[in-house]
Amino acid sequence: MKIKATLIGFSAILMWSFLALMTAASGKMPPFQLSAVCFAIGALPGIVTFILKPQRLQLLRQPAKVWIVGIAGLFGYHFLYFTALRNAPAVEAGLIAYLWPLLIVFGSALLPGERLRWYHCAGAVAGLCGTVLIVGKNGFHFDPAYAFGYGAAFLCAFTWSGYSLITRRFEAASTDVVTGFCLATSLLSLLCHLGLEETIWPESLSQWLAVIGLGLLPVGAAFYAWDFGVKNGDIQILGAASYAAPLLSTLILILFGFAEPDLRIALACALITGGAVLAASDMFRRRKGTSPAAPSQRPQN
Repeated sequence: MKIKATLIGFSAILMWSFLALMTAASGKMPPFQLSAVCFAIGALPGIVTFILKPQRLQLLRQPAKVWIVGIAGLFGYHFLYFTALRNAPAVEAGLIAYLWPLLIVFGSALLPGERLRWYHCAGAVAGLCGTVLIVGKNGFHFDPAYAFGYGAAFLCAFTWSGYSLITRRFEAASTDVVTGFCLATSLLSLLCHLGLEETIWPESLSQWLAVIGLGLLPVGAAFYAWDFGVKNGDIQILGAASYAAPLLSTLILILFGFAEPDLRIALACALITGGAVLAASDMFRRRKGTSPAAPSQRPQN
């Protein structure tokens, strides 16, 4: 079950890797407006489920702390991320925000029943180094004038890592509740859009399809998969493997002609893939240990 849940959690990382491509193809819709629309779309599968199976509505009856953490995690992360991008250069803000996988790995030591090993840390650090190669291809220039934006990016990283770690403690709460988180995030994003942005709608069918794709996958199904993964899977492996998202995103952009391949990408691939494999050492050993044993080797009751 743990391995299956970890793989489901990793599917969220795969979906997030399409975020850059779909966002680029979605046109010029402002970020909060895009967030409002996409999270509304992301909630639709859950709403359909509740219509077809009304008995599942009772699964939304969760303690207030579950709702507070969930809404703060989804909306808080996006609010802080957009704030960081508005007040600091995108490269530096993006790299700071992407400290969240490292924070998840180190923070997992605080969770009951979890043991932080050296290879978890080494794998996460290797992933971070690979991400630095991808994000900082033209170097970094941290300017104190953008301190507010950098601060928002740091809070962004702590918000998502904190949400992921605390969600682990709410394993009894059904993943159905993510539908409510998406609806609340959509509403709050709409309020921010109305107060801060000018409304711009997609101008073509392809842009609308990109928006719908965002809502169904990176800003929809991915959050359901991540919720299930961090609650039931290996959170340390998921944390380290999360650095695969910017790598896969870059590879997808190269595939579709939005970026050029180079040696830096190959080195980043080696670091991130190697780091993920290193962090997953426990999972590989467990799978080997669960292979059928000879009768004389089976443990006695």
